[in-house]
Amino acid sequence: MVHKQPNVCPVCGGEMVIRELECPTCNVTIRGSFETCSFSALTPEQLEMVRIFLRSRGNIKEVERELGISYPTVRARLEEIVRALGLKPTTEVPKEFRDELLAKLETGEIDADEFVRRLDEAAS
Repeated sequence: MVHKQPNVCPVCGGEMVIRELECPTCNVTIRGSFETCSFSALTPEQLEMVRIFLRSRGNIKEVERELGISYPTVRARLEEIVRALGLKPTTEVPKEFRDELLAKLETGEIDADEFVRRLDEAAS
């Protein structure tokens, strides 16, 4: 029986390391210390969402249609997956930075075009 690769130790919560790989075809075994795949941290439901998202080439409308869920729900699930993978969303700009830019815009220190440019730079 093949089990899903655990990413976290069920005893202490530490990160798991793979020590052995085996080929079931020729019975070759390789021992060492291998990193786990970050996708192993995803639930089966999240992995299915990733498959659907990729199959639809990132078209959220298609994901909505296939799963029968709303746009906000698709976005929320994608955000959960991003967090589970330990990624920082590219659209996440620190509140302090955004507030600082807004203050500069209000005082006329920067114009709207400059505000948008700096916000885009910070998000990428």
